[in-house]
Amino acid sequence: MKKILLPSLALLFIFFTSCNNAGKKQTEPKTQADSLMADVMDGHDAGMAKYGKLNAMQKKVQEVLDSIAKLPAKSRQAAAPYKAKLDAAAKDLNNALIAMDKWMGEFNMDSAVNNMEQRIKYLTEEKWKVGN
Repeated sequence: MKKILLPSLALLFIFFTSCNNAGKKQTEPKTQADSLMADVMDGHDAGMAKYGKLNAMQKKVQEVLDSIAKLPAKSRQAAAPYKAKLDAAAKDLNNALIAMDKWMGEFNMDSAVNNMEQRIKYLTEEKWKVGN
């Protein structure tokens, strides 16, 4: 359970997003922009692979929180420190999922396609966001 509580876990997943590109043929990058786009998509794919795990962890944490809420008052009081950590973990997991969804919604594959300097800058920033 401590792994869930580590802020670095949430940060690790916050900027990772992806979707299944199994059917797409991979081509060699020809330009710096192509290479950056490939890196961004690799980060996206790695993050999406973990997206389901985030949801599963969030559900498990919520189940434990629900169980604690059903305990007698004295037991709930004794579990208060544990519950506080679980509340923080639930919040971190939720924030990670929200951030991943936000990035996917805001990412523009066609950003500045006619201005290579701007495109490289944009893709470099997006590469940083996905953790590559």
